[in-house]
Amino acid sequence: QVQLVESGGGLVQAGGSLRLSCVASGRMSSTANIGWFRRPPGQERELIGRFRRLAGTAYYADFVKGRFTISGDNAKNTVYLQMNSLKPEDTAIYYCAADDFRIELRWDYWGQGTQVTVSS
Repeated sequence: QVQLVESGGGLVQAGGSLRLSCVASGRMSSTANIGWFRRPPGQERELIGRFRRLAGTAYYADFVKGRFTISGDNAKNTVYLQMNSLKPEDTAIYYCAADDFRIELRWDYWGQGTQVTVSS
């Protein structure tokens, strides 16, 4: 089992920045990727990107367009989502998730989410 806890959400004005954190615990040795997702109001959940833990590399969805950066600190079992130039359409609940190396990118574990609200 892997447990995930997100933090860092809040209310920010358009053009501002936030850094979200995802702290993982449990059987981290079984996890290949930590992903960041979001669910805007009334919309489906979407993948923002993922951090491949052992390689230390990040991959992004096309819509990110350089505004968001994912990084990780394996010593702290923490993955970050740095969000810059925020827009009102970035308002969403943001989640992190973990997969299992046996079936990568099947997101078996989820955090509770953190709300991000961007005001215009």
